[in-house]
Amino acid sequence: MARKGWFGHHDRSAANSASVPDGLWVKCPGCSEILFARDVERNLKVCPKCGHHHRLNARERLNQLLDPDSFGEIDAALVSLDPLCFPEYDEKLARARAVTGLTDAILTGTGCIGGHPLVIGVADFGFMGGSMGSVVGERIARAIEHAIAERLPVIVVTANGGGARMQEGLLSLMQMAKTSAAVARLAQAGLPYVVLLTDPTMAGVLASFASLGDVILAEPHALVGFAGRRVGNQDVGAKLPEDFQTSEFQKRCGMIDRIVTRQELRSAISRILAFFAETVDPEVSIDVQQSA
Repeated sequence: MARKGWFGHHDRSAANSASVPDGLWVKCPGCSEILFARDVERNLKVCPKCGHHHRLNARERLNQLLDPDSFGEIDAALVSLDPLCFPEYDEKLARARAVTGLTDAILTGTGCIGGHPLVIGVADFGFMGGSMGSVVGERIARAIEHAIAERLPVIVVTANGGGARMQEGLLSLMQMAKTSAAVARLAQAGLPYVVLLTDPTMAGVLASFASLGDVILAEPHALVGFAGRRVGNQDVGAKLPEDFQTSEFQKRCGMIDRIVTRQELRSAISRILAFFAETVDPEVSIDVQQSA
């Protein structure tokens, strides 16, 4: 029997909480509103009250951006090793794979947006914070090589909270140079490179392939920077702007070309691809191995 609460009424909170399914409601980090989860899902995981963009995993991002049934994954068999025998690294990789269903923190493959074929890489923050280990860098480099061979544009969607993966030491830091060199070869081949910065994009990822796009887009209010506010305040010795290290701050400083809401992303990227399609010479090619 339910216990009595205020004014002699029966307290049915325990029974009610047991009857409400998990995941029915979500609390928005932006406005603290309690929202019906299905409404948020229908709105592309954007808060209908304040416009806060909830994070997407890699599969969700691909489903939203690409034309239906157009994605074909490449280099799925690449997996991280433990070159430094770092304590508990194998266990963390296993947990991340179990939680996300991915083999590492980025998915790469081919697809289409608005009928325009492309090569795409989408990072997943849920896999060890989207950190860039040797597999992430290798997949990006191979994706770009595939794009050069097939004369296709490249789109990369970032989501990384900690830059290079510390468990792989120098091997992870080397990916900054590897991915940057791959982007340079793409430019040499005359092919477009579009980057979408999402929350968060930080540290070594921002300092390498994420900042090299011919066009750099970002979602609203995304955390974008090399170091966080606390470190920045210590370095500068003064209070930084309230929007420091956000996509709005970076656009104001000239690093980002355009901030685009999630509802507009597909059409915006499709227009960009249509523009670049008129400038790409299908006869131009380079030898990837020779230029590497």
